[in-house]
Amino acid sequence: MSERQQALKKWVSIELSSLLNQPVEVADITMIAGDASFRRYFRFKHNDTSYVLMDAPPEHEDCLPFVQIATIWITFGVRVPRILAKDLKQGFLLLEDFGDQHLRASLTRDSVDQLYAKAMDELHRIQTLPAQNLPLYDQVLLTREMSLFREWFLCSWLQIELTDDEEACLAKVEALLIESAQQQPQSVVHRDYHSRNLMLLPNDQIGVIDFQDAVIGAVTYDLVSLLRDSYVHWPETQVKGWVKEFYLSSPWQEHLTLTQFEQAFDWMGMQRQLKVCGIFVRLCQRDGKAGYLQDIPLTFRNLMQSAERYPQFFEFSQWLKRRVLPELLKRPELSDRLMDLSADYWNVA
Repeated sequence: MSERQQALKKWVSIELSSLLNQPVEVADITMIAGDASFRRYFRFKHNDTSYVLMDAPPEHEDCLPFVQIATIWITFGVRVPRILAKDLKQGFLLLEDFGDQHLRASLTRDSVDQLYAKAMDELHRIQTLPAQNLPLYDQVLLTREMSLFREWFLCSWLQIELTDDEEACLAKVEALLIESAQQQPQSVVHRDYHSRNLMLLPNDQIGVIDFQDAVIGAVTYDLVSLLRDSYVHWPETQVKGWVKEFYLSSPWQEHLTLTQFEQAFDWMGMQRQLKVCGIFVRLCQRDGKAGYLQDIPLTFRNLMQSAERYPQFFEFSQWLKRRVLPELLKRPELSDRLMDLSADYWNVA
């Protein structure tokens, strides 16, 4: 066991002893998860009660946003884990245990409508939260995220050297997507509201995790994260039905028509998909988390599918299909995954 894990065990023994007003010695902690950051999570039990420990090395992660957001959100009824103890200097948090039942594992053709309805209800609640001290999802951040597509996905992984015309095409696409995002109504954005960050809790509740990067941004962003998830695919007719359902039960009807909302949803999705393709490659090449590469085909397909719907992105969609897709299909890391995908899968027109 590393020195840091030993320090974590010692810290939680002291904190839990104080919390329960009795001596507690934590003998064993079990790693349960990591995520797309440097955070790690551990579980341990004491007297039949299960707890989760977050280990967020302070040189890489700042626990303060997590603590601040959790404190506010739980006050307004969003079901996030209760923080039982914290040490921001060491990067240690003792949390309520939400268990292991992610939304993703429970999604089936029979359950998806009901589960997404619950997730969208929770999203409505998040979008009404006060925007206290949250950063803006501004042009700088939107641009920086999309640049990951160029830097990591195209150049570093696919080894595509962009021409001046291709650079200009990408710049035009980015400008359109930024304009769309900023013209939408703005609300609290979780920023990673997908099926692996939503937990099924007792009493039909949805538990929300991984919210520390919340911002104020476009109202369609979290809906895209949920319905165009990088980890699960649904027929487009179903996705459109859920988008309409969310829209009709939201206050955004006062600002956008359904057609405008659907376009904003698609265009916000393109921004997110550009970012995520880059992030997945960076997680592999920089952080040694190669498993994320297997989720690129679905993410890239969603990008192509949205681009092909709109004349503003005709040049871009053709470039993706003729220049980028052939290189993606050559990647040996994806051979097993790509064998499962028929030619029709990529014929998204």
